[in-house]
Amino acid sequence: MPPPPNDADATSAPDAPRRPAVVVTVPTFNESGNIGALLDGLLALGPGFHVLVIDDDSPDGTWRVVAERATEDERVHLLHRRADKGRGRSGRDGFVRALDMGARVVIEMDADLSHQPHYIPEMIRRLNGGPTPVGLVLGSRGAQGGKDADRGLVRRTITKLANLYIRVVLGVSVRDCNSGFRAWKRETLELIRVGETFSAGPAIVQELLFKTSRAGIGIAEVPIEFQNRKYGESTLTFGKLLTGYVTVLKLRYLSVVGRI
Repeated sequence: MPPPPNDADATSAPDAPRRPAVVVTVPTFNESGNIGALLDGLLALGPGFHVLVIDDDSPDGTWRVVAERATEDERVHLLHRRADKGRGRSGRDGFVRALDMGARVVIEMDADLSHQPHYIPEMIRRLNGGPTPVGLVLGSRGAQGGKDADRGLVRRTITKLANLYIRVVLGVSVRDCNSGFRAWKRETLELIRVGETFSAGPAIVQELLFKTSRAGIGIAEVPIEFQNRKYGESTLTFGKLLTGYVTVLKLRYLSVVGRI
């Protein structure tokens, strides 16, 4: 198996348009106001970076914006989903498609510009080096130097309590258990059988984190500044959050009975 991409692989690979060194997966729903700027930032990282947008048939036409961009740049790819919608399903399908494309590193991130592309090279460097080997790197608000920008005390307190709950229930040691900004080695996604992910909603973040930890794969965190969206509305509701916290309990139960 070829070695994981280093900085040169990710920015100057001569065969990059045919076999991407890195595929950035971006699940979307009604992000037409953000997706253009995000694509600009990601494609500027270098020719080894491809972007796969997984759109759940957005009424605002996000998928049309991406489809048009794909005709202009072969590094832009669209997975237009019309059924079985949801953050978890789209995330799962995006990972599977990225592996099918031949990616050696897969990045996942949100489309609302809360995750900044300029952090990705550092996340990849940590994935490929550092004091301990890792198979997953989180863009983390909780790591030293990370921060939650433009959020009030109540929101920051809720985030901290949620992370404490997840760490205790799932027994994971990372500081930002809710981070959806992550860099994966291909081998990690294959080992945890990402195609069998069952979470339909945002709890896919905790499911894959827990499965990675249970598999004994090293996890590292790189500090980021999380920014609030400027355009569009979040699809994350209280009901989805509550479902996610119930799923955390389900994950612990499945591990106790030996089904994870």
